[in-house]
Formats: sequence, structure tokens, C-alpha cells
Amino acid sequence: MNKYVCVHGHFYQPPRENPWLEAIEPQDSAAPYHDWNVRISAECYEPNTASRILDDEDWIVSITNNYSRISFNFGPTLLSWMEQKKPSVYRAILSADRESRGRFGGHGSALAQAYNHVILPLASDADKRLQVLWGLRDFEHRFGRKPEGMWLPETAVNLATLEALAAQDIRFTILAPSQAARIRPMGAAAWTDVSDARIDPSRAYVQRLPSGKSIALFFYDGVLSRGVAFEGLLHRGEVFAARLASAVPDDRPRLSHIATDGESYGHHHAHGDMALAYALHAIESREMAEIINYGAFLERFPPDHEVEISENTAWSCAHGIERWRSDCGCHTGGPGGWNQSWRDPLRAALDKLREHAVAVWDREASEHLREPSEALDHYIDVILDRSRRGDFIAAHVSRENPVRALKLLEMRRQLQLMYTSCGWFFSDLAGIETVQILQYAGRAVQLAEDLSPNATIEDDFLDALEKARSNRADAGSGRDIYEKSVKPSKVTWEMLGAHYAISSVFEGYKETTRLYCYDIEREQFETFETGERKLVVGCARLTSTITGASEQLSFAVLHEGNHEITAEVRRGRHRFGELRKAFLENGTLDRHFGDTTFGLSSLFGDEQRRIVDVLTRSALKDAETSHRSLFEHHQKTMRFLAELGVPSPKALSVAAEVVLNGNLHRALVHEPIDADTVNGLLKNAITEGVPLDEASLAYAARESLDAKAERFFESPEKLDALEELRRSVTVMLSLPFEVDLWKVQNLYFRFLSERTEGSSAFQESFRTLGEQLRIRNPRP
Repeated sequence: MNKYVCVHGHFYQPPRENPWLEAIEPQDSAAPYHDWNVRISAECYEPNTASRILDDEDWIVSITNNYSRISFNFGPTLLSWMEQKKPSVYRAILSADRESRGRFGGHGSALAQAYNHVILPLASDADKRLQVLWGLRDFEHRFGRKPEGMWLPETAVNLATLEALAAQDIRFTILAPSQAARIRPMGAAAWTDVSDARIDPSRAYVQRLPSGKSIALFFYDGVLSRGVAFEGLLHRGEVFAARLASAVPDDRPRLSHIATDGESYGHHHAHGDMALAYALHAIESREMAEIINYGAFLERFPPDHEVEISENTAWSCAHGIERWRSDCGCHTGGPGGWNQSWRDPLRAALDKLREHAVAVWDREASEHLREPSEALDHYIDVILDRSRRGDFIAAHVSRENPVRALKLLEMRRQLQLMYTSCGWFFSDLAGIETVQILQYAGRAVQLAEDLSPNATIEDDFLDALEKARSNRADAGSGRDIYEKSVKPSKVTWEMLGAHYAISSVFEGYKETTRLYCYDIEREQFETFETGERKLVVGCARLTSTITGASEQLSFAVLHEGNHEITAEVRRGRHRFGELRKAFLENGTLDRHFGDTTFGLSSLFGDEQRRIVDVLTRSALKDAETSHRSLFEHHQKTMRFLAELGVPSPKALSVAAEVVLNGNLHRALVHEPIDADTVNGLLKNAITEGVPLDEASLAYAARESLDAKAERFFESPEKLDALEELRRSVTVMLSLPFEVDLWKVQNLYFRFLSERTEGSSAFQESFRTLGEQLRIRNPRP
């Protein structure tokens, strides 16, 4: 067979963490999910670990990990988040690479990526090298092997970038067809012009480099890739398979390959993962072509043509790499008439900040680090695992107090993050992506000024940033955006202390605890109560897990009930004697707090919402009790009105909605589930015209069902547990809204190949469950 097919997915999200907390705060634009990483993981990254292949009747015949059969790369910062927040997805991705090595002759399908998606041709030589090196180290740490290939952010390339890859023994990278300038057969003298995307993408090429090194290049099929990304090719897996397999003739070994954002397979295009799974299955099972990855193809069919790239080009800009430094006309989103003239002054301001910060590094680093450049190279080991900080300090730090050295290294990390490409990609300076890189700049500023207290780094940065103007009149200049959106995000010791102090009123913290990226050791904690009022007085030491910086903080918190909370925080140890005395004598603290106080609004996003939920829970319970009384007293009247076709008064309809949805929620999560109760409540809702809170009910039902499935499949031999699971699925399928059966189907399908024979009753119940889940059982 001379036809080979390879699908590459570039899976990436920009780093979104608050740089002072090392955590992503709630992003309401991603609702109902916590943030965009969680949402896109649910829509794309997770489904691709267990994608369904359906038959003609839409029954599941197979569930497959797509990553094991394609070529892929994940951004290192995305994998870092996933390791903590979505560990099962993370493990499935690593497992897929191991599986692909067995499938493709020892060649893993995972590629590395430059660390945080910086446009490498625009980076300094030092940053270019560091981005590649940190990307490699991250890959080796996670996948347990050296990468053969590396994905370039936005495929942005020039010869210096390829030299950086070749210097680290990267064998190949992938580019767009428009990035090739000319080619020639090996040993030939004459070149053929292939500009304007005229290169034959079906073979590998070699680029000779000025250093004498070389690197293999693959140029993906641009027409097919556009079809996937923008033209609906994922609407039908059958069509997708045919297009992939027919893209090249079979006169010689040829590669039909595409490259798109991996998010095409589920996030940009719903169920795109299933189209991908079906296409790969069809190509393989029907022998339309051989599925392969780049490393395997390169080993079997080494390049027989040379290529020269078009310098300073990228796959997402028709003007080279201008999208990340000028108003070239390329943008995503925003109304007509907007411009991107802010891009140039934004980059100039960041370049100026980098210049000042690197000057601080050059002046300070040699005093605190034995070999500064070597320490910077190896700092990625600490970023990957903060528990390695002690070993790193022993190996690289030359002073007894390592805090200053770690601040220098962390400043360099923030300088990398502030150049993340997404800051320039979209339509306006005030967009969330640009604000995010300004936050990284703000953290770099703070660290640089800590290390150089007399410098005017922030002032100089803001003077330069003021030249960048938003298209939105209310947003103003870059300086205005920084003042409104970055400075309020900065975290001080007092803010951290206030967060800990206020949340401790509601949270039973242990003597030592972790709060975001800070370890907290409680030294004193006392509570005084008079009636509904509570006074908490304490002292704790907070230590940054990033830099090792530490501060002792004392606090006093007065909770007067509900949301009325006032806190004061002071550095050092204080007993708040006047506050104690006033509270114990009068039960109040008027005029005894200092000038700077904190309240619920001072809490960081997640904890603020959690405490608000705690505070409103009792109010909601009281409200439901009142509604229940009203509903039960007037239920017959409401039914009579419904029979007449007369709408119930608003007060009664609201009461019915609250009560029936609450009852149905409890019935769906009750164990064992009672189908008659659920059906009766649904009938009441229909009879009385009560709207269901479908999203909330579906979520609760899914969580309960998933928990039952996990318990059963952990020890799948109890018939009663199987029957309860089957009854629950029956109820879920009868609901007037869809309940996601994804996890239950995964567990069932995995067990199909592992199960041992049980009693006939067990086997019949298990078979029935499979039919409910619409899974073809290969066993009779």
C-alpha cells in the first residue's frame, strides 16, 4: 500500500492562571463551567479519550482513544493545568502516546511544543532557546521519552527558529503549505518555485540550515485542513474518511496529512471527535490507506527533496508574522471598523519591560546563582514540581537566603508568559487574552521592583503602554486597562491574610494548610461569641511555595451574621487587645478597626462564591419551606385552574416551581431510586404546567448515576448493585430531558472485554443494561 494518512491535532489553551495565585479564577463567559479550560476539556479533550464509533443504527460498536491513532501536541501549560484538574484525561493522553509507540513501530504520536506559545521568530535568541528547552524538558517529564518533533506556535518560523530546534536534536516540525518557498530533488542544482502553497504535501522535505545542521519538514494539506477547520468536513465521518484517503494517488508512497487546532474535534464542531474516530476506523478497516504518524513515515520514507522556507511566516497570518506586531488586517472577532494598531505599542511596551527586567537579572543573578544561565535552564524542573525546590536551591543557589534567587527566576518565567501569542491574536487590546498577558507583565514588574526598589520600572512600562489604544472608548489606553484590570488583581500579604482570616470563619482549617500557592501555619486562633456575633482573632505565617518569601500576619474578623463581615490584618504579631475588650464588653466594635479593613468582597473568586453559597443556603431553605406551605395549601386550586386552562397566579406558580424541582432533584439522587416517585413528580409538573430546571436536574442525575456506575464496576459481581444501576438508567432514559450517559457507557464498554461469566440472572441484567446504553455486545 502506497497511501498513508496522518491527522495532526494542535491542542492548546493559553495560560489563564492569576500569576499571584497560580490558579484560574472563575470565568463567567465559560458558564456553566468554571472556566474555559474546564469547558473545552469537557467538549473536546475528554471526549477524544473515549470517542464513540457508531453503526448504521447509531449503536456503539467501539469506544476508542483518538489520541493513540493521530499525531498530536498539547501545550505544556495546558498539560500542567490538566494534571491537577483533569487527572483522568491527563493519564489517558499519556497512555495514548505509549499505545501509539506500539502501533507505529516505536514512534510515539505526541510532539513537544515551545513552552508557552510565544511567536518564536519575534523572540530574542535567549528566549527562543529557553522556550524550546523548557518545552522539551516538560515533554520528557510527562511522556518519559525524548520527542522526535516539535510544534511551533502558530507554525511561526524562520531559520533561526529551526536552528533552535535542530540544536536540541528535534528531527522534524510541521508547517503550512504557504510557508515553503522553493524545492529541489536531492543532488539537483535547479530549484522549483512552490510559493503560494504550491508545494506537494505528500512527502517529507529537508531544510539545510546555516549552521550545517538540517531538519525535516512536513507541509500539511491546506485544502483538507481548511475543510476540517472551517468548511464542515467533520459533519460526516464517512465523507471525512473518503477525503483523507483520496487526497493522494498511490503511484509512490504518499502521505495524506492535515493539521488543525485540536479543538476542532469537539469544541469548535460538536461531536467532531466521533467524526474523527469513525474516519480513522473506516480507513483502517476498509484498507483505504495505512494510518501512520510522522516519526514512522520519516523512518520509512526519508526526504528525497530539499526545501527552503519562506522566512517569518505563520499559518494564521497572511502577512507573515505581522499579526503579532502590527495592524496587518488579520484578527478574530470584533465589529467592522475596529483596528489593531495597538499591537505595535503593546509589543514595544513589553520589550521595554523585558529590557529593564533583564538588566535587573544581569546585575543580581551572579550574586545569588552559581551559574545563572544554567539555573534558568533548570528552573523548569521546579516549575514542573515545586517539591524539587530544595534540591534546586542546593544545586544552583549560592547564598543562604534563596528567596532573592527564586524571585529572579520567577521574574524570568513571567517575562516568558507575558509574550504568549494570544495577547495579539484577537481584535482588541481590552480582550481577556490581552489582559491576561498584562497580568503576567504586572507580576514581572512587581518582582523586578522588589529586587530593585529604587527603579521606576512600572512607571516606564505604563508610559510606553499608554500609546496602545483600545477600540472601545470605555476601555481607553493600555495604561487605563492595566490600572483597571491588572492592579486590582495584584495580591499583597494583607489580602492573603484577609482571605485566610475571613474564610476561617466558615472553614475548619487545620494547623497547616495550603491556600493557592501559599503554605499557612497557624500560630494562634481564638473565637469569641455573643449571640449571633462572632469575633475571630489569630496569627499565622504565610509562605510562598513559589519564591519561599514569608510573612507573619495577625488578624481580627467580626462576623455579625449573614454577609456582614469586617476584617483587619496587620503584619507581625498583635493581640488586638482593644478589639477583644470592646467585643466582650459591648458585643460590637465600632471605631475599633483600623483604617484599612476587608470584607467578603476581598475574597478571591472561588472562595467568595463558596461562602456566598453557605450564607444563602439557610435563606434558600427558609424560602423553600415557605413555598412548600403555600404550594401544598393551594395545590388543588392550581390543578383546577390548569384544567380550566387558566394560568395560576405568579406567586403560586413560583411556589410550585421551587417545590416540584426540589422534590424531583432529591428523588433523582435518592438511593435506591424510586421510579414511581420520579414519574409522579413529572406528572405533577406537566399537570400543573411547572417548568423544569432541566440543566440543574440533568447535572444532579448524571452525578448520581456516575457514582453508582463507578461503585458497581469497581466490584462488578453484586446483582443487586447491577439492578440498581439498571433501574437508574431506565429512569434517566424516561426523563423529558437528556442525561449524559458518557461515563457509564465508558465503564460498561471497558468491562465488556474483562467480565467473567456470572449467574444467568446477572448476565441477563448486564445484557439489558448494555441495550439501554445502546452498546453492541459482541458476545451473544
